[in-house]
Amino acid sequence: MTIASERGIDLFRFDELLTPRERALRDKVRAFCNEHVIPIINDYWERAEFPFELIPRIAELGIVGGTIKGYGCPGFSSVEVGIIAAELARGDGSVGTFVGVTSGLAMGAIAACGSEEQKQRWLPAMARLEKIGAFALTEPHVGSDAAHIRTTARRVSGGYMLNGAKRWIGNATFADVIVVWAQDEETGRVGGFLVEKGTPGYQATKIEGKIAKRSVINADITLENVFVPEENRLPFARSFRDTANILKNTRYGVAWEAVGHAQAAYELALEYTLQREQFGRPIAGFQLVQQKLVHMLGDLTAIQLMAWRLSKLRDEDETQITEGMASLAKQYCAAKARQIVALGREVLGGNGILLDRHIARHFADIEAVYTYEGTNEINTLVVGREITGIAAFV
Repeated sequence: MTIASERGIDLFRFDELLTPRERALRDKVRAFCNEHVIPIINDYWERAEFPFELIPRIAELGIVGGTIKGYGCPGFSSVEVGIIAAELARGDGSVGTFVGVTSGLAMGAIAACGSEEQKQRWLPAMARLEKIGAFALTEPHVGSDAAHIRTTARRVSGGYMLNGAKRWIGNATFADVIVVWAQDEETGRVGGFLVEKGTPGYQATKIEGKIAKRSVINADITLENVFVPEENRLPFARSFRDTANILKNTRYGVAWEAVGHAQAAYELALEYTLQREQFGRPIAGFQLVQQKLVHMLGDLTAIQLMAWRLSKLRDEDETQITEGMASLAKQYCAAKARQIVALGREVLGGNGILLDRHIARHFADIEAVYTYEGTNEINTLVVGREITGIAAFV
């Protein structure tokens, strides 16, 4: 079963909000997913393996590097980056996360906080996917309270010595450069450090047994006296505020990712109801089935428009995007996408739990989207603090 066309999805003519360039980019990424990702991804997902064969084809798309200008990066608008995130997620969430980790988090950190020498060294090669990046912030005992990470950086002759542990780090078992966030023992502030592949003391172990994003290789990292030379410290990562800004600037992409999963679920459900017959007619002709489809489309339209509007505002003036705005988009879009995908799986009945129908994969993967880049609860509290001026008890 393939994902359906756009039939019945654009009642509010969302397509007309996109420029010809944006529509062309969407069509290019969608064609790539339809031709190269969707036909093979279920087997990789079931085996919990990443389809490394796709990396050269992703590189050919010219989408890695997002909004970064220069250094061989595409310099996309925020809307264009969002469209890419949605289309990759519509194809497969694991492939989308692989791109997002290198393009948004790792490259974003180097672009925002790195020296000119670091940018020149890493960004062009990463944009071509000749080098892969990872972003190591979350720790085994520190998730949502990321400002209080326990990994330390101690100044030594010629650089820093890192010690600690990280968890859930995408791409970390094979990445060429890992942006590791650690607390500087001298200043007490969080800083960023570029740990290169093969550095002694760095070890990444694949996390087994996941039920979501199974094709993404997430890892536990241990750092035991990992020496990082001074030139590999990110000079403009001076506190956790700089880390938080990187997360804020990628959170809108996660909102778009939720849109992509929801869009896939809606299209799959609609196509299925038109083909599946019971009691002598397609189940699309039953009232309760149509009710589910309408609820799915209503929520999908809402999150599409929210993600698009935030991206447009970001393109107009990135500095005006607050943490509350980014958090509301991620929280709302992820929560609604979770409901949409669940309804879609329900519409397919027993067939909805089979991988060959694709929706089971999205059903599992949306749970990860709902949780990462700030849990639903944390993002809710960020928005609540911004609209009331009062920090809620945690």
